[in-house]
Amino acid sequence: MLSKSQARAFFLGGTLVTFLIFIGLTIYSFMPRNDQTNYKAITKQVARGKELWESNNCMGCHTILGEGAYYAPELTKVIDRRGEGYVKAVLMSPVPWAPNGRKMVVYNLGEQDAEAVVAYLKWIGKIDLNGFDRVVSPLAKENN
Repeated sequence: MLSKSQARAFFLGGTLVTFLIFIGLTIYSFMPRNDQTNYKAITKQVARGKELWESNNCMGCHTILGEGAYYAPELTKVIDRRGEGYVKAVLMSPVPWAPNGRKMVVYNLGEQDAEAVVAYLKWIGKIDLNGFDRVVSPLAKENN
């Protein structure tokens, strides 16, 4: 059994070691060579696509990087899965698009806005996911 002074020394030593490990890992994670955010590839078009994503509340149905609703497909790597043309056609469609009985809102975006959303989705798709290249909704019927 430890005495009071030994217990205090053990607590303070453990706290110091844990704090130093935390500081070391923090410094390591902020080193430029460990950056996984892809922030250097943000253009005005990507920023415009993000604005459109937010203003149209796309996250109310879709997810990106696992964040959002699970009503509609996960869109982190949608450009890789479907291609730019497909995504652009859905965004520019003047009629409701209803795959699998789930109706998507008609956004009827113009060419420039659709290209901006595609640029944003392309940018999102280039973020390093640490090997989790396939983010799937837990509610998905198929995991392919």
